[in-house]
Formats: sequence, C-alpha cells, structure tokens
Amino acid sequence: YFFTLIDAPGHRDFIKNMITGASEADCAVLVLSAKEGETDTAIAPGGQAREHAFLLKTLGVKQIIVAINKMDDSNYSEDAFKAAREKGEKLIKSVGYKADTVPFIPVSGWKGDNLVKKSENMSWYSGKTLLEAFDDFTVEEKPTGKPLRVPIQDVYTITGVGTVPVGRVETGTMKPNDKIMIMPSGAIGEIGRAHPP
Repeated sequence: YFFTLIDAPGHRDFIKNMITGASEADCAVLVLSAKEGETDTAIAPGGQAREHAFLLKTLGVKQIIVAINKMDDSNYSEDAFKAAREKGEKLIKSVGYKADTVPFIPVSGWKGDNLVKKSENMSWYSGKTLLEAFDDFTVEEKPTGKPLRVPIQDVYTITGVGTVPVGRVETGTMKPNDKIMIMPSGAIGEIGRAHPP
C-alpha cells in the first residue's frame, strides 16, 4: 500500500489539525508513552490521548495501531510496556475499539527501536515493527454506487483559479462537468476540476 502520513500533534492548541487529519484518515497510530505518569495524564479525563481516541472513533477511523513510545526512557522495560498497554487497552475499549484486534507496539521514536527494524533492546517483544504493522491495515471497498457525498473541510479562494472547496469523497464518484447540489442550501453547481489527494 501507499500511505500518506499526517502528524497530528497531541497539544490542545492543535486539536483542529487533529480533527482535520482524522476526518481524512482510513487508519491511525495512537501514540502513548512508556514513561512513568505520562500515559496516566494522557488518558485521564481531559487528556489528549483520551480525546484523540474518542475523536478517531467518532470520525469513523476503524483501524488503529497503538505505539507505546519512549521505551528508551524506561530502559526498554517489558513491565513499563505492559503497564502502558493495559492502560491503553482500557482506553480504546472505552471508546469502542476491540482491544484484541489492535496491535500494541513498543517503540522508541528517539532511538528508532521497532519503527522500521526489530529492536535489539527488546528481545522480550516478538511482534511486528510499526512499519510491518502498516501492512495489516485493510482497504475497505469504496461505496461508489451511492449518491455523491463530499463533506467540505475548507474553502480556498485562489487567484486565477477561483473558489476551491476541499473535502473527501465519502460516497459516489465525481468528475469534471458533473452537476451537483450543495446542501443544505440546495444550490446547484458544476464540477470544474477534481484533484486526487
């Protein structure tokens, strides 16, 4: 598969970016921390991981991987991984994911452990790397036989081009010269150009 990666920062000031990215996503990687106390904060009421997990499920992202990061900070401890994993499982179950279908992968973003190749620092872990786990994502069949539905995320005015709405085709198909109805106003328009993502 080909992947387009969108980094949605965990900071509250960037929640709009996270929502925009998640609304475009077919799958996601939720990152938790193996560092003592950080996952507790992230999954507590008002915590960013909790909010992100809820938004992913609400926005229809059906497939996720949970990466337990900062394994280097906990000396690659299996116990630290297990503790973060247990908390992560409770979190994703609480928003509607089935924990037994979600891979939990211990990684170190700083040192590169288990991102692309197996870590020599975590001999206790026999699962896939993050990159290998991407290959387990499945592509759902697109509902092209249904009426066109394109939720608009943003609208740009570009000199020499005009008004450019930006959105994702959720159902149906679109091509130049198609007549469309914009809802809720009922205004009629025509597709000038359509650019793939």
